Amino acid sequence: MKAFDPGSGSALWQHNIAIILPFKKSVTSRGGVFHEEFPLKNFLDLQVGDFVVHSQHGIGKFLGMQKVRIKGLPKDHLVIEYDRNEKLYVPIDAMHLVQKYIAFAAGRPKLYRLENKEWLKVKERTRRGIQKLAWELLSLQALRLASSGFKFSPDTDWQSDFEKTFPYLETPDQIKATAEVKLDMESAKPMDRLLCGDVGYGKTEVAMRAAFKAVMDNKQVAYLVPTTILAEQHYKNFTARLKNFPVNVQMLSRFKSRSQQHEIIKNLSQGSVDIVIGTHRLLSADVNFKNLGLMIVDEEQRFGVKAKEQLKKLKNTIDVLVLTATPIPRTLYMSLMGAKDFSVINTSPLNRLPIKTVVVEYDTDLITQAIKRELTRQGQVFFLHNRILDLEKIKAKIARNLPGEVRISIAHGQMPAKLLEQIMSDFILGKIDILVSTMIIESGIDIPNANTIIVNNAQMFGLSDLHQLRGRVGRFNRAAYAYFMIPKNYSFGLDQDAQKRLQAIQEHSGLGAGFDIAMEDLEIRGAGNLLGQEQHGFIAAVGFDLYCRLLKEAIANFKKAGVFDATHN
Repeated sequence: MKAFDPGSGSALWQHNIAIILPFKKSVTSRGGVFHEEFPLKNFLDLQVGDFVVHSQHGIGKFLGMQKVRIKGLPKDHLVIEYDRNEKLYVPIDAMHLVQKYIAFAAGRPKLYRLENKEWLKVKERTRRGIQKLAWELLSLQALRLASSGFKFSPDTDWQSDFEKTFPYLETPDQIKATAEVKLDMESAKPMDRLLCGDVGYGKTEVAMRAAFKAVMDNKQVAYLVPTTILAEQHYKNFTARLKNFPVNVQMLSRFKSRSQQHEIIKNLSQGSVDIVIGTHRLLSADVNFKNLGLMIVDEEQRFGVKAKEQLKKLKNTIDVLVLTATPIPRTLYMSLMGAKDFSVINTSPLNRLPIKTVVVEYDTDLITQAIKRELTRQGQVFFLHNRILDLEKIKAKIARNLPGEVRISIAHGQMPAKLLEQIMSDFILGKIDILVSTMIIESGIDIPNANTIIVNNAQMFGLSDLHQLRGRVGRFNRAAYAYFMIPKNYSFGLDQDAQKRLQAIQEHSGLGAGFDIAMEDLEIRGAGNLLGQEQHGFIAAVGFDLYCRLLKEAIANFKKAGVFDATHN
């Protein structure tokens, strides 16, 4: 066997261990609840000092590899240190029992004694907690499957005509996700599907096609989004795409006056509005639909408890499609497959380029240079500073180093609705060169010509926020840049978590980076949103990987026992 060092290009002639994996992940299971497709994958990421979980002995610390003589022959073993310096030597052929320890809480987990039964008790307690979750998930699924929903018709000729107006080439995952959504809609059971895809991977197009399909059967569609700016953007996109079809699209948000809102609500109740796009205002008591058939929810986790409860009630009566840019880890996705309907878009759009990401101390010259480079190619710039009181000062500071004709505006959530709407519209139309704003731009803003974003005080943001903000640029086939600024001379004062976040966002800047960043931060994986707060303790107790295996086992056992079969009939 011969291999090469990619750094130097020189051949490597000696190997301590050779691990051969297929280039593409296999989808088939290797059998057995505790065997994932690649049991070694996390081992490849292991570094000396990392905490690991052995499924039979619990949490310990990885000390490295060591040769141990077995029947006179030296064999490689993983060395794991447990409490009181006890050591466990795991042979390579038992490596599938060991995974890297990942949990929500940072810090040192509890190490176990090798001969102590405490780990088995913790594992059993966790198993019972997971069984409760599995029961709840399967109960909800069974209730939905027992409910009678509307069975949508097969695609019409107009559906085909509408889909041909999509100006880009669909990715294979988009095509697959669309087919899965349509299959759900054509079933008599209410749809409850989660569509997961990284920032800018084309989830909205799948939702748009589902909405059009619903309207073709004379059903109304509600598209629920977390921000007024996103509602405005979707409204413009929908109206542009549907201009040649007899479909009435409206928007309900604070961008509309009271009289306009009243008129839209009246038309919804009379059935003359086909698609309404709006914020949580859509869930208000005074909003009634004549014939609602489909609810599309963008980033459900960003809504409050009350809104989520209302959505939960709807899920048993109408079709619901939930979109999220929060990556779901494959292990969790595979574990939940028997209890939840998922569609995942992993493939990036054609000709999409990775975003060049830089973490750097605040530097006025660098900011000016980055802005000038973008403006020279007739592009636009986001400058994010998440403190409203400072925005005017920041704007003046930026303007001082640029030609007088450069157009700079400010946007934040406390502005009068009409003014904010006008500024965002002007930015989309290219009438503004630089938008100095707060986090109001975080969700889904899609401006092809804006391909440089500068985030001030990046150390203050969570990893999920940084990933979302970076996703505001690089959405088409032009090189894009993301600068994450920290205060000067502040790098030594950064806490360890902030350092890890900034390192992760810089290291993982390729296409689909959300799924790479997922290895750094469970929150961005969406595990918390899917599983709920009460499950965090169980994940901390046994680690994320073993948690997912136990969840998969619990769901499979309930299904095998036929516990929910009666409800399905």
